[in-house]
Amino acid sequence: MRCPPADNGKESFMWTEEQLDGLLTEPSRRLVEDMAGIEGDILILGAGGKMGPTLALLAKRAIALSSGDKQVIAVSRFTDPFAVKLMRENRIETISADLLEDGALESLPDAANIIFMAGRKFGTGGQEALTWAMNTWLPSLVAKRYRKSRIVVFSSGNVYPMVPVHSAGATEETAPGPVGEYGMSCLGRERMFEYGSRIHGTPVFLYRLNYAVDLRYGVLHDIATNIMAGNPIQVSTPCFNCIWQGDANEMALRALLLARSPAMKMNITGPETVSIRQAAMTLGDLLGIEPTFAGEESGSAYLSNAAKAMEAFGYPSLSLHTMLRLQAEWILQGGRALGKPTHFEERKGTF
Repeated sequence: MRCPPADNGKESFMWTEEQLDGLLTEPSRRLVEDMAGIEGDILILGAGGKMGPTLALLAKRAIALSSGDKQVIAVSRFTDPFAVKLMRENRIETISADLLEDGALESLPDAANIIFMAGRKFGTGGQEALTWAMNTWLPSLVAKRYRKSRIVVFSSGNVYPMVPVHSAGATEETAPGPVGEYGMSCLGRERMFEYGSRIHGTPVFLYRLNYAVDLRYGVLHDIATNIMAGNPIQVSTPCFNCIWQGDANEMALRALLLARSPAMKMNITGPETVSIRQAAMTLGDLLGIEPTFAGEESGSAYLSNAAKAMEAFGYPSLSLHTMLRLQAEWILQGGRALGKPTHFEERKGTF
């Protein structure tokens, strides 16, 4: 399914959930070519979250187009019925498991390729021990259990400190400086996989994602829903990065071919530093509501420089302008929301 065309600011397409999932899971030629070079099955740990279901389907579609016979196996507690429905309708093998339970990892099948998506962010306040268990202790167990596999590890731009808004973002060479227990536990996750990579020789790719956009959630969704509700847009964090979720998922799968020992690190996001104020003004114009603003713009933000990802994978298929237009269409048509705000404006690391 190709991206629906614009129609001079008017509604050009009536969205359904199936059409959105179709757009998110249409493999590019580059992914199909790379998938042909990925040997062995793909096991996705933590596949029931925001990105996992469409990543699993994208992988399955790319395998089919590459004439491969490898399997995609999705593992999660699967608390979202929509995720379960999407996978069952597309005949993706699922395994229901709580990865923190004793024996859970040992009961899972071996696989040549692991996408590690399990983690915890929201609700950390008051549940810090559980966050550290999910984000650091579990990775140490996975690194040992799948030491003979290639592993792509979902991480976060929160491992970096905030950087000046005119800096073009933290690079992979920027020293970590996480703020708050969530960010620190994300760095702990990386360190566990780095350690496993060094002692076992496991090829690992640390995938530092900074805000994927699916029309049902994401920074653009947060801004648009606040505009619709008449809430002022907070500008204390004056800018951000984002990338279309379909592109982010493609990069995660293609990254299996780039996994190395010692582990490779890469920032995954769009090429732009996006102004909160300008994004809100554009969305307000598309929604027909003038946004209001609150707060005072600071001189720093969580920003990632994605130059290495652009070189390795090419530029995203969907531009920022297109994402803004599609987000407005989805909101105006009453599209479903996941109810998972990004809290992009958070500056103290409390989630």
